[in-house]
Amino acid sequence: MKPRIITSIDVGTTKVCTIIADTDDSGNIRVAGVGIKPSAGLHKGLVVNINDAREAIRESVRTAEQASGYKVDSAYIGVTGRHVSSINNRGVVAITRNDRLVRTDDLKRVMNCARSIKVPNDRKLLHIIPRGYAVDGQAGVKNPVGMHGFRLDVEAHIITAATTSIQNLIKCIRSIGVDIDDLILEPLASSEAILSEDEKQVGVILADIGGGTTDIAVFRGGSIWHTSILPVAGYQITRDVSIGLGLPFDMAEEMKKRYGSVLPAYESKMDALNSLSEDGHGVSFQDMCDIIRARVEEIIRLILLELPRAEYDALVPAGVVFTGGGANLSGIETLGREITHLPVRVGVPTNLYGISDSLQDPAYATGVGLLMWGAKNAGAQAWSRSWGSGLKQITRRLLRLFQ
Repeated sequence: MKPRIITSIDVGTTKVCTIIADTDDSGNIRVAGVGIKPSAGLHKGLVVNINDAREAIRESVRTAEQASGYKVDSAYIGVTGRHVSSINNRGVVAITRNDRLVRTDDLKRVMNCARSIKVPNDRKLLHIIPRGYAVDGQAGVKNPVGMHGFRLDVEAHIITAATTSIQNLIKCIRSIGVDIDDLILEPLASSEAILSEDEKQVGVILADIGGGTTDIAVFRGGSIWHTSILPVAGYQITRDVSIGLGLPFDMAEEMKKRYGSVLPAYESKMDALNSLSEDGHGVSFQDMCDIIRARVEEIIRLILLELPRAEYDALVPAGVVFTGGGANLSGIETLGREITHLPVRVGVPTNLYGISDSLQDPAYATGVGLLMWGAKNAGAQAWSRSWGSGLKQITRRLLRLFQ
């Protein structure tokens, strides 16, 4: 049987990461090609210059194609940005058949009922995810198909996004000849690559600290509980270092990546950095670490504020999992434990085969997660297919056929 090719494109504020993989019958993902290029034309997860963004995406896709020998026809795309919002909504339907048996059709009906919220014209539905079902008032049902009952309830997590922001991203992708398989909220994708089923069951916060945004997903009882996007992340840390130490932004970014830590400085390291002078800039290691620590502390406190309830230790006993490029800062686990008084770990994508060495880094959690989402949900309906006209897609496929 011919392997199925899956492609993911993570269009971030600092980098564009394209990963091409194939899957076997067992669903194992083998990475065949990776293309990582510096991002352009994006700010805080939003496209601000379509031409620059398109060229950065084109370069990333081309690099991955060269490495894998495959041609990218379509891809799973990550979505983030402050414009994304989420709410929880309930749906209720009656089971009217004589046998009172819940069938798949009833699940569709109850989900349609839950999604019948008023979505403003300037927003589009991105995801509707069932959090849990109840049959005749009995809550905590994961899959009610085959159960007997008079009434079926669902609580669904509904995620919407600004139409214009999504259309700009779609335009960039489609203009390089790549179709869109699905649009996925980035923290949901990252959770596929980083979190264990046990953590999702017990209660956990996933915080993906990227370049432009910190993406948050809270899981409880095995399903999504809350999602949000914070517009503060690695860019703000670098900017603070740049302004605080009087360094050019690029040099501040390089210093942060190479020496940045949120722990109190040690004398030996301080001497090493004090003597370091790039382009005539002498930098105090202690000062740099103090600036980074202050900003990371603020980000962690903002993550906790996103939780709807104050007693977060009871809400998420499995603690906090940091991922994204910002999670590479030395000492972030220790600082996280100090502030939250919860278990904290840094999540790195694992269980990958093929040329995946370069992807074993928190910065690539979203790209790997998009692949896993694609492999898992390939048969499911893609809610985002309604974004593009069906006629356009048919025309594009016919053109490709004749080429």
